Amino acid sequence: MGWLRLFFLYPVSLYQGTAFPFALLFNYLCSMDSFSTHARHLFLLAGGGALALAAMGSFAVLVFIPALGTVVLIYSLGPQEVHRWAFFFQMSWQTLCHLGLHYTEYYLQEPPSTRFCITLSSLMLLTQRVTSLSLDICEGKVEAASRDIRSRSSLSEHLCRALPYFSYLLFFPGLLGGPLCSFQRFQARVQGFSSVCPRYSFWTFTWKGLQILGLECLMVVMRRVVSAGASLADCRQLQCIYVMWSTAGLFKLTYYSHWLLDDSLLCAAGFGSEFGESPGEEGYLPDADIWMLETTHRISLFTRKWNQSTARWLRRLIFEQGRAWPLLQTFAFSAWWHGLHPGQVFGFLCWALMVKADYLIHTFANLFIRSWPMRLLYRTLTWAHTQLIIAYITLAVEGRSLSSLWLLCNSYNSVFPMVYCILLFLLAKRKHKVN
Repeated sequence: MGWLRLFFLYPVSLYQGTAFPFALLFNYLCSMDSFSTHARHLFLLAGGGALALAAMGSFAVLVFIPALGTVVLIYSLGPQEVHRWAFFFQMSWQTLCHLGLHYTEYYLQEPPSTRFCITLSSLMLLTQRVTSLSLDICEGKVEAASRDIRSRSSLSEHLCRALPYFSYLLFFPGLLGGPLCSFQRFQARVQGFSSVCPRYSFWTFTWKGLQILGLECLMVVMRRVVSAGASLADCRQLQCIYVMWSTAGLFKLTYYSHWLLDDSLLCAAGFGSEFGESPGEEGYLPDADIWMLETTHRISLFTRKWNQSTARWLRRLIFEQGRAWPLLQTFAFSAWWHGLHPGQVFGFLCWALMVKADYLIHTFANLFIRSWPMRLLYRTLTWAHTQLIIAYITLAVEGRSLSSLWLLCNSYNSVFPMVYCILLFLLAKRKHKVN
């Protein structure tokens, strides 16, 4: 079961690749004055509907229903009530769908449909857009066109005013992946679009394509290494550390490649960073900062840079709203959002402890380590330890099931998070005494 997410990411990448020509077509059409804002919204919405049906089949209705429900809530409720009800409705719907996956995997003991897994992934991304939009309305950043669904306006007028919301929630470049695009940015691009310099666009996409190709080649090598070696079920002692590192490396390479493809699709459609920012607009943030992720010696920095747009969304939605234990609330919600599988609950709670320990360890080290040779040694050791802890968390989250989690916890790999847990206890106790 631990490989399920890897398997369904490949067809997702395939569908994202087929959407690429349509993104370029949208980019080209937007440079024409005859292509109105209304037509742009319809193009994005129709593309999203077609992509959903192609990738999810009949399961696409599980994405269409909450999108429709969200628009109804926006038109029916006041700005201060929208976020609470939209959050409750969307997370309840997503949780019911995740429970269906639990039932298939753990009760029926059957592999779930690939289309259903793609649908769940799309629902998670829809949750981001729904809650981001509802928060914008609640905070006054976005003004809903009308909140009286019973007004005397005709049905066609209601649909025209609701079209931007439908288009945003289901637009095809962000349906199956990609960094979270705020509604403000989405509207700014649709309403005031200008085509990018062809030469700049060509070199941008060429560079991204070379990066994806390089990652795919590395993935082939890593897949052969992982397949030829032992697994956590039959590894011996220190060999389990190598098994964990190589398997987690394959997962990370898969995500990096997928995120770069998603980012390229958004850029091709005109929602990327190279088009500049509008005043008051939430900046574009790509998900993958590979160099920073692979070189940092701090778990807290890795956490902020891993899937960056999601990290920013979680910070805004949970961390900044939480009054008590905001860090724990954020990681607990992340486990809920991912589906509440046993490995995910353990992995995200472990991650929260590691981030807390990271802050205390590095604060303490900065006070007492002065010479550059000791700092170099310290950075090297903490880099290796950070990479191994992240590998441990990755296998816990991606393994998901209790059996996979049991194998991981019973291996030598548990030493690495245990060291940080002990240091967290000792340094927290020391800090308390000092205070």
